Amino acid sequence: MDEHDGTAGRTGPSRRSVLAAGLAAGLALPLAGCQEPGRQDALRIMVPTPPGGGFDHTARTLASVIEEIGAVADITVFNLAGSTGTAALARLIYERGSADLLLQMGLGLVANTHVDTAADSVTEATPVARMIEEPEALLVPADSEYASIDDLVDAWRADPAAIRIGGGSTPAGPDHLVTMLLAEELGIDPAAVVYDSYDGGGPMQAALMGHTLDFAAAGPSEQRAAIDSGQLRVLAVTGAEADPGLDAPTLKEAGIDLEFMNWRGLLAPPGLGEDELGWLLGLVEQVHASPEWEERLARNRWTDAYLAGEDFAEFLAQEDERTGRTLERIGLAG
Repeated sequence: MDEHDGTAGRTGPSRRSVLAAGLAAGLALPLAGCQEPGRQDALRIMVPTPPGGGFDHTARTLASVIEEIGAVADITVFNLAGSTGTAALARLIYERGSADLLLQMGLGLVANTHVDTAADSVTEATPVARMIEEPEALLVPADSEYASIDDLVDAWRADPAAIRIGGGSTPAGPDHLVTMLLAEELGIDPAAVVYDSYDGGGPMQAALMGHTLDFAAAGPSEQRAAIDSGQLRVLAVTGAEADPGLDAPTLKEAGIDLEFMNWRGLLAPPGLGEDELGWLLGLVEQVHASPEWEERLARNRWTDAYLAGEDFAEFLAQEDERTGRTLERIGLAG
């Protein structure tokens, strides 16, 4: 008999330990099969523009919230710029059935499919959700001669060719589109508008502060630091309501009958199964309902514009048609 444990010649596991191990293994099998149908362990968010713009900022904000709430273990944001954003849309359509890919998109991409020689339409993809909307801000350098939107309008009307305008979105994107709609409302021939498009908000900001531009249109969230520091001034915002954090009127408050809101959302590739689409819809709902997302909305002064699934699909189809008509009217459609 062994002098240490009182068992005679027992070298393998006890009968009790064998039974316990078998029970544990039996319990583990059904648990392993309980993963949510369609769930992805990794997620890619594709941005159709260079780093630094509104799409990029929104995508990275979304990714940070997904990480913080523990919804996906491995998340990657990458930029695929080219063909005014439609290269990324083509990639999305090509990856048919890939449930681990989302495209950060919005009004700008919808417009670009009508201007560029895009082979694909946003309505060919799988609509997931509209997440946010925000107005455009009309910006000037801190030392600009234009103290108010009235000053700028008077100068622009007097000599349209002398006023150089810029934006960080692609041609026909929100910055460009709102500029042309504003010109139309003011009675300025859109063909006389001098507009420069920059690869994102950073280069546009540098041109504005360097006085290469007289004014610019941009989402206030992507220029928030320069606005808050006093490097840029906001002459007006294009939404229905003034931003309480900005000392600037709406265009309507300034007597200009124009409202304009930019929006951003998410598309998935076509050909997803019911479980995969259900998981993606559950993911964006989880993000939308989280306090982390609510905090990001407040921080960026975004308006919650959540619309998911079939409701977003209906909105997207209407927006695609409406944007195409608008671009044709102001001479920007391809």
